[in-house]
Amino acid sequence: MRIAVEGCMHGELDNVYKTLQYMENINSYKIDLLLCCGDFQAVRNENDMESLNVPRKYREMKSFWKYYSGQEVAPIPTIFIGGNHEASNYLWELYYGGWAAPNIYFLGFAGVVKFGNIRIGGLSGIYNARHYRLGHYERPPYNESTIRSVYHVREYDVHKLMQIEEPIDIFLSHDWPCGITDYGNCKELVRHKQYFEKEIQDGTLGSEPAAQLLEKLKPSYWFSAHLHCKFAAVVQHGEDSPVTKFLALDKCLPRRKFLQVFEIESGQGPYEIQYDEEWLAITRTFNSVFPLTSQSANFGGVQHDMNDCRQWVRSRLQERGAKPFEFVRTVPCYDASQSLSIGAFAGNSSEMLKFIVL
Repeated sequence: MRIAVEGCMHGELDNVYKTLQYMENINSYKIDLLLCCGDFQAVRNENDMESLNVPRKYREMKSFWKYYSGQEVAPIPTIFIGGNHEASNYLWELYYGGWAAPNIYFLGFAGVVKFGNIRIGGLSGIYNARHYRLGHYERPPYNESTIRSVYHVREYDVHKLMQIEEPIDIFLSHDWPCGITDYGNCKELVRHKQYFEKEIQDGTLGSEPAAQLLEKLKPSYWFSAHLHCKFAAVVQHGEDSPVTKFLALDKCLPRRKFLQVFEIESGQGPYEIQYDEEWLAITRTFNSVFPLTSQSANFGGVQHDMNDCRQWVRSRLQERGAKPFEFVRTVPCYDASQSLSIGAFAGNSSEMLKFIVL
């Protein structure tokens, strides 16, 4: 399987897809999947820009709306996580993950899916210690505070990911795991990004929860973005233990290192996105303590047994199959000719919720 990884998208879907198609043509190969490490900016219309933490003078529609409206279709299956520059109102609709547009899948605030037999996990947002143990209390319309805190990583989502026991092939995070610079060419990094040096020395560059997940999950590959530079590292998890190949990538701009294509061993197709049984069982287990206020999650209040949830999920997957629910458009689409949003739609594309709680 051939996979392309992109750093910060910043709404440049047209340019990224054109670049990948160019690479396919000149190299005579096919790319099976695109992974994006955040700042995707899934802006559907002008209203969504009010939830985008970007200075007003820099806000642009970019190109995601074309894919949401159906004007364009992603030529390569795409999976993305959230960063710190997102249409947070839309990603909140898709908290559990789901189709953000046809052939474009959001992994959720935390999530795991399968693509063929490759298992892909991810954590959206960036780490901020002040908000880490709070619940998901933010709701649109956001104010000057919540438009920032809404994308801060929460303990509840990390705790669910820490329950994973089965091997993860690929993991995505927006900010880097704290301490990852110890495993790569730190001197070269500081030469290009001198202002990183103090944070590296202080041990504050990156995300502590991501570092915990790296130590626990030990995925074969870990990809990040956020810091707008390319950095590679290799983490040996102890003697005779697995190795994680880490790579951070830049944002989509000319002459920047924002794309990487690699091959990974996989079975014969079909290559399609499917629900992951273990992750659905974990999600169902902890859904009863989902913190929807500023109060932290009460993990002692979990009502379900993990094994019972696993059996329940397995039976449902056998009944309906493992393909995600179909994409549903939920709001009017941007009209570039009139600079207005037109049309009206009902529904909610975060239909995985039905699968978890019914």
